[in-house]
Amino acid sequence: MTIRARAALLLAPLLVLTACAAPAASPTMAPATQAPATQAPMTEAPMTEAPMTEAPMTETPATSTPAAEPDGHLARILEADTIIAFTDPAYPPQSFLNEETGDYEGFDIDVTLEIAERLGVSNVEFTTPSFDLVVAGNWADRFDMAVGSVTITEPRREVLDFTQPYYFTPAQLATHPDAGITDIAGFAGETICVGEATTYLDWLEGTLQLPAEAGEVADPPEGVVSTTLPTDLDCATAWQSGRFEFNGWLTAQPTAQAAIDEAFPVVLVGDPVFFEPLAVVFDGSVEDNDSLVAEVDRILGEMHADGTLTELSEKWYDGLDLTSQ
Repeated sequence: MTIRARAALLLAPLLVLTACAAPAASPTMAPATQAPATQAPMTEAPMTEAPMTEAPMTETPATSTPAAEPDGHLARILEADTIIAFTDPAYPPQSFLNEETGDYEGFDIDVTLEIAERLGVSNVEFTTPSFDLVVAGNWADRFDMAVGSVTITEPRREVLDFTQPYYFTPAQLATHPDAGITDIAGFAGETICVGEATTYLDWLEGTLQLPAEAGEVADPPEGVVSTTLPTDLDCATAWQSGRFEFNGWLTAQPTAQAAIDEAFPVVLVGDPVFFEPLAVVFDGSVEDNDSLVAEVDRILGEMHADGTLTELSEKWYDGLDLTSQ
């Protein structure tokens, strides 16, 4: 089933959760080895887990009026005029590295840049640790926030602070053309590939705990086996390279459809198995994060109300608005 047929089923926004957080330090930046972006130069600073790049805003940001006097983590970000944000470099159309320009692009990237502009912050530094490190919490001041299509789940609420959802996606099963699987029951006893530490892995293992507002969650096929690769798209890339040690792939429906559009050997199977409310997240172990979480949540509310999120969704998802029910 195509994403166009499922977009109308998406969930309504959830309530905001806020918690406390600790200072994040801006690293010293070094010149990037990649080709500079056409709109702005990028810089790179070493991290233990992944490189970091800096992309100045394309326009002079207009300082928004915060809901309360900035303090704590938010005040430090505003003073430094820089925010450090997680991104996934291989998760199109949400986020990906444009190898020709050296820039990160995608829906999540544009949302990150818009949040920074409305905060009144001129510079965004993107860093790319693995997704499992993001959802584990305890970021050790390596980045300030993650606009990385992170699903709100009950276990994650124990270590992360969530805003309201900024968009919603169906979780979609897919296969390759030679597998002969035509419905969800056909995955019984099969191996299904997912990204590491994702809600897709939780669903296959029977441990997924979405908020009650997320709605009905289908049961995994009987006897299904999971296997993981670093990111969702790696599963489809394996098929494209001739590796068929698994016959299933579970990912966000837009990601599966984007793979099909790029001529990957992917076929969608059945209805979505659950729907994901996706939010901006912060490290719950930080002790002075309240005003930052509240301000980003306020900005997302503005972006919903003024149509900015809808416009960005339609830009990256073939005219579809994934930001509302």
